[in-house]
Amino acid sequence: MLRRTRARAAVLVVLLAGLLVPVPAAVAVPHRPPETISATADSLHPEGVAWDPSRRAFLVGSIRHGTVSVVRPDGTVRTLVSDPRMVSTFGVHVDAARGRILVTYADMGLGERSTEETTFTSSGVGIFDLATGRPLHLVDLAIGPGRHTANDLAIDWRGNAYVTDSSSDTIYRVTPDGRGSVLVSDQRLAGESIGMNGIVWHPAGYLLAVHYEDGRLLRIDTGAGHRIREVALPAPLTGGDGLALRWDGALVAVTNSFSAPGTDAVTVLRPAWNWSAVRVVHRVGPWPVTGPSTVALSPHGAYVLSGRLEVLLAGATSDEFDLHRLRPAWGRTGWPWWLR
Repeated sequence: MLRRTRARAAVLVVLLAGLLVPVPAAVAVPHRPPETISATADSLHPEGVAWDPSRRAFLVGSIRHGTVSVVRPDGTVRTLVSDPRMVSTFGVHVDAARGRILVTYADMGLGERSTEETTFTSSGVGIFDLATGRPLHLVDLAIGPGRHTANDLAIDWRGNAYVTDSSSDTIYRVTPDGRGSVLVSDQRLAGESIGMNGIVWHPAGYLLAVHYEDGRLLRIDTGAGHRIREVALPAPLTGGDGLALRWDGALVAVTNSFSAPGTDAVTVLRPAWNWSAVRVVHRVGPWPVTGPSTVALSPHGAYVLSGRLEVLLAGATSDEFDLHRLRPAWGRTGWPWWLR
């Protein structure tokens, strides 16, 4: 029990480091966003989302435009980051403690600037100033032969980023000063089309990542040896996409059926035996909005992004996307009462 309490306390400290940052008095008054934030922007098709505590708003990427945009609770959208070197943007992370936005970029042939030369070869992490959107580093992670698609990323307390590559068998590490390297390469990370997808960092010093095609959840040590262990699941998280680690140690997992026989659902998992196994404590499926891709934790609850990716994959475009709040099983937001 003491070990479990300490682990939850460690998770809370790390999450609060990104949540409790000074904000102007004019925006410090909490206003609970609606259950569904319906936004409109020209063929944005966001796949990744993060909560920005400095703006009390969400940040989303864009598969179509390769940008990062601010989404207000009223659904208004404005571009914050626009760098022509990024064809499509995927996972978004706000490092509020260091004033940074980190976003994965790649080219799957769906972006308006996609070319034969960049498709499955342009891949990496963009690091930008949180306040201005000014570029700080663009880290090339197309390391080694074959296809590359930087997909999602997680940040540890030192500011290192860990990045999944859905087209290879590798997870990368990016230092705070923008140096990229291979953390681990292993065939268990590879897939026929889409391999490792969502990833989170646990304060105990390891990563949790989900394999999109077969739904395995893996625990990957970041220390010497980089041991990979499979977490025992009640059922595979087939179509596993975005992950989020809550303050209480529970893991929120989003699944879909874009390129795997999964279901549109959101599942909350609690660990047993130091993440050697998990149990399901809450599940919403089918998800009320088609095509969920990932989830962002906010003081107002967990918001799940649906960026109309199924429309884009079918060869068309849409100007609409939604953020829909996950209703907790016990009427809670997933955050302590004093942060709501």
